[in-house]
Amino acid sequence: MASTAGRPSRVAKLPPRERILDAAEELFQSEGIQRVGVQAIAERAETTKMAIYRHFETKDALVAEWLRIVAADYQAAFDRAEAEHPGRPKEQILGLARFIAEGLPTISHRGCPFINSLAELPDRSHPARQVIEKHKADQTRRLVGMCAEAGLSDPEQAAAEITFVLEGAQVSMQNGSIDQVGNRLMRTVEGILDRYGSSLGTSRTTTG
Repeated sequence: MASTAGRPSRVAKLPPRERILDAAEELFQSEGIQRVGVQAIAERAETTKMAIYRHFETKDALVAEWLRIVAADYQAAFDRAEAEHPGRPKEQILGLARFIAEGLPTISHRGCPFINSLAELPDRSHPARQVIEKHKADQTRRLVGMCAEAGLSDPEQAAAEITFVLEGAQVSMQNGSIDQVGNRLMRTVEGILDRYGSSLGTSRTTTG
């Protein structure tokens, strides 16, 4: 979603549903899901609780929709990496790592929305938790596919290690335990790719 810069004039131009989601995103990120009530979201969105319930049956439904939007942003990063580096899966993987590395300054202030939300949603039947778990499964599937296309000797293990690095970097940035997190992230992912690289090279291409 858009930046909070110039928020009052920007929000006034948004349709009601988008205005509610914008307010929910800002409050959930800054204060947490459990601490934010529907009334606070209504006030932030300059609307009413009744209007929110017209668009979202429950607060849980609103949380789930917010996380679907966040997940879509991450999936779009996969799409961009594939589009920018066609037929070059190693570069696609590095592009994903770069997407996370470049987003780390935001993580340092607000935290990863998925990690933060999981901490607040212990019930695995919660609709928002299900959104996160589906997103993570889709992300793993796509990353394993890239590793296989890159000719890595053990695509599933390589993808698991890359995932550990990407998610661990976000936690480390948030708690300030490690410096130069972005640079270290990129070097570690490069090391994983080199270690699992095979004689097939870093990409597999087909001829017409």
